[in-house]
Amino acid sequence: MSTKIPVNIAGNLVADPELSYGESGIAHAKLRVAVNQRIQGADGTWQDGDPVFHNVSAFRALAENASNSLKKGDPVTVSGELEFRAFERDGERREARRIVADTIGPDLRFGTSTYQRSPRAAASADAEVDAGVQASPEAAAPAYNIATKGPVMASPFGAAAGNEMTF
Repeated sequence: MSTKIPVNIAGNLVADPELSYGESGIAHAKLRVAVNQRIQGADGTWQDGDPVFHNVSAFRALAENASNSLKKGDPVTVSGELEFRAFERDGERREARRIVADTIGPDLRFGTSTYQRSPRAAASADAEVDAGVQASPEAAAPAYNIATKGPVMASPFGAAAGNEMTF
């Protein structure tokens, strides 16, 4: 039985992501993230605590996108599940932990970012249209508007005219 513990961390990449492909062709990226805790002293000054290093694994498109987008020193946020495993080395029982990432992104508290869809996501949308799936213009629009910092809202009744209430 495995216990899945959800975790979220924010830290800095210690090294560039290492991208590799398994025997089955699935992409796997290994990342190492350092998290520093800020500690307030008795005199009110803030100082960095000891860093805690986390091993992070990402798979498939997330692995490829993280490898292409991130580099050493970048502030990142990671959301995923904490995984523990036990093994033996040189007759000694050892344990290891890693975070299997569901999402990885730049930490926007420290800078800005420009989002770009990967070519694979655009190609799959084109394939749906070619297959006969009728996509509405609202479906093609992003679900989150970075400029207004809110969700994109489209009326189910079409464009609003005059004094009508919009949804």
